[in-house]
Amino acid sequence: MFRMGQLCGRCMQLLRDFIGFVQRMSSDLVQGIKACLTLISKCSCLKQNGSKNRQLYKPILQPHERVTAQEFLQHIERDFEMSPLGKDPLEALRTLSFSENPGLQQSAALYYLHMSQHMNLPLPVEHLEPFYALLSSADLEVQQMSSLSLVNFLLEGNIDKELVVQMGLLEPILDLLESEDPTVQCNSCACIMTLAVSESNREAIGAARGITPLLSLAKSYDPRVQQNAVGAILNLTQSEKIQQVLCKEGALPVLALLLESPDSEVQYYSCAALSNVAANVQHHKDLLRPSDRFLLQTLISLLSSSVDKVSSQACVCLRNLATSADIQAEMVAENALPKLCSLLASGSEDVRRASIALLWILSQHPPNQDTLACAELLQSLGMLLAAHKTDPVIVGHTACIIKNLSLCKNRQRITESCCVEGLLQTMLVTEAQEDSLRYVTSCLAELAKQEGAMLHMVQWMDEPLTKCLVRLAGQLEYPELSFHAASIIQHMIGHEKMMLLWKHHTGEIQAYLKNFLTHQEVRFQQLGISTFCRLRADPDFSLAFRKSQMAKLLEQVHQQTEETQELLRAAMCHEDS
Repeated sequence: MFRMGQLCGRCMQLLRDFIGFVQRMSSDLVQGIKACLTLISKCSCLKQNGSKNRQLYKPILQPHERVTAQEFLQHIERDFEMSPLGKDPLEALRTLSFSENPGLQQSAALYYLHMSQHMNLPLPVEHLEPFYALLSSADLEVQQMSSLSLVNFLLEGNIDKELVVQMGLLEPILDLLESEDPTVQCNSCACIMTLAVSESNREAIGAARGITPLLSLAKSYDPRVQQNAVGAILNLTQSEKIQQVLCKEGALPVLALLLESPDSEVQYYSCAALSNVAANVQHHKDLLRPSDRFLLQTLISLLSSSVDKVSSQACVCLRNLATSADIQAEMVAENALPKLCSLLASGSEDVRRASIALLWILSQHPPNQDTLACAELLQSLGMLLAAHKTDPVIVGHTACIIKNLSLCKNRQRITESCCVEGLLQTMLVTEAQEDSLRYVTSCLAELAKQEGAMLHMVQWMDEPLTKCLVRLAGQLEYPELSFHAASIIQHMIGHEKMMLLWKHHTGEIQAYLKNFLTHQEVRFQQLGISTFCRLRADPDFSLAFRKSQMAKLLEQVHQQTEETQELLRAAMCHEDS
């Protein structure tokens, strides 16, 4: 070796020249290597074998993993049908699931998928542990199979939904929402949809910021992904807390636009989600902005949907929104009435019930009543009562609508329709519920106050209806029902036909009159006295009253009334002094 200080000037120059030569040679060599590799990479032979590039790297198979895989294969061949959830396969599944080898993870994922599709057995808690590794795998096939098997287990009820969240599986499921693969997106949305059926799970999903990716996937062009994403949002709207989050995240415009989707399932899910939000009045300001009535108009257009559950859910959503007189008037102005009349004749019970409930809401607003009391609607209501007199929801709502419409100048139209006959006939249904009977008798009692309507009712009265009215007036279990039935009887007294019918039930009438005269409520006493006075004008009833000592009972009531008046006068004098 030599040192630089030992070289003379000539040798130093030779060394510098050598260094420069080497540098030039190195640069040319590098450029030559780059050019060669570029030419090779562009060759067609590499493009033909591009699918094999992934095989150039093979993850190392650890010795214990190789043994586990062999034992697991033997288990599948011999013992799968006997003990698919035993201790040995569980240990093997853990080893395979947490392996870095995608092939082994695929084996575990495929095993779970097979179980979820062919075995209806509860999955032990221990078997949930491998799912975290499988769902978190970087391998696409593992993600697809493990997420699908988890969906299957959840749908069959073979996994405790809250336990899935408690064991930390929500995190990898939400991560899969960010996947670029439609199948993984579809499966992960389905997982969220099935998990979001409990309040605690809904709150956990909201806290983990799962709303934003779901709203993004609700706009997906893949119909499967979109359906499951909107279905998940629907289940989340059952929580008032999550409703707040959804509104802040901009969910309402997204759901409103989805009402126009060509997919009826997406329409239904988005409409049901909006119905849940609309049930909370505080969100109405955001749902019904004065400058934009898109939602209201779209919902009304959905009333004409050929899919029953879509038109039914549109009715529900409109009903939840119809909390103000202005919105109700706007619905009528937007031509909702003809569509609702058509729905009353639907073959679907849900559609009929939803449409009649919305009409009941609209009938409560006085300015709407003239429009609603049209011949078309009254004819539809009469036909509805005739066809579904055993449906308490239909009967109750229809009676309330007719009563609301009878409070204005439309009683003549009601009298001329088949509604009165329909209401009377519903009283004869033996399995009729108390609520619906109460609404029916309340409506008839209101109509009977008007002479024309009452005369029309008399035309339809016969022995079965007379017996039914007297029985309802005499029963003691439901006071309101008794009062309304007795009111109808009282208004019909004086007509020759009715007096002949009433005389067949003299004893029953006297019995309920005695109950009324001794009732604690003054209105019952007054109705009893009024009915007694009108019946006493008939000789047969007058004789019957004398025999039954009704006069003594009236005297007792009179005495009690006088004592009450004395006490009231004394109390008032004391107050004045």
